[in-house]
Amino acid sequence: MQAILINGSPRRNGNTKGLLKITAQVLEEQGINTEIVNIGGEQIRGCTACRKCGQLKNLTCVINDKLTPVIEKMLKADAIIMGSPTYFADITPELKALIDRCGVVARANDMALSKKIGAAVTVARRAGALNAFDSINHFYLMSDMIVPGSTYWNVSKSAAIDDYQKDEEAQRTVSNLAQNIAWLLKKIHN
Repeated sequence: MQAILINGSPRRNGNTKGLLKITAQVLEEQGINTEIVNIGGEQIRGCTACRKCGQLKNLTCVINDKLTPVIEKMLKADAIIMGSPTYFADITPELKALIDRCGVVARANDMALSKKIGAAVTVARRAGALNAFDSINHFYLMSDMIVPGSTYWNVSKSAAIDDYQKDEEAQRTVSNLAQNIAWLLKKIHN
């Protein structure tokens, strides 16, 4: 079983990555293979509505950039966990580009993300994290994916680098989320 964790933050080792690392560690302890991929800060394009993915039906986006291999990994993974800091009460533009492009490719190819597990992790200095959290989860729900919960929203109030380490509730929440993801994966694959 494979989980891909996508860091939408341009801070490669910031608070979002820290929470994703906690999630990955718990998944690994449960026997789930993980990979964390950074897309924040990359020069990537959003969907151009060319509709080639629907014509070609080959599970790829014709825009060949750094998102191309990430989309391929998402389509192969059993679980997809996306993390984003909050930018003006929403996700980063890089993560939005990934959601739009992967979402269109999957829908054009017989709902290729259907029945996979999806989870969101967001970070905010003060507010707006729930809107970012919702944006990611809307993608999962529109893609016919399974969205597990935790004991609270998978959100951290963190501003300075490594503030997530002070947010014990967020750490517990993403740990519990990872345990729920592992439990679901084991139920699905048994």
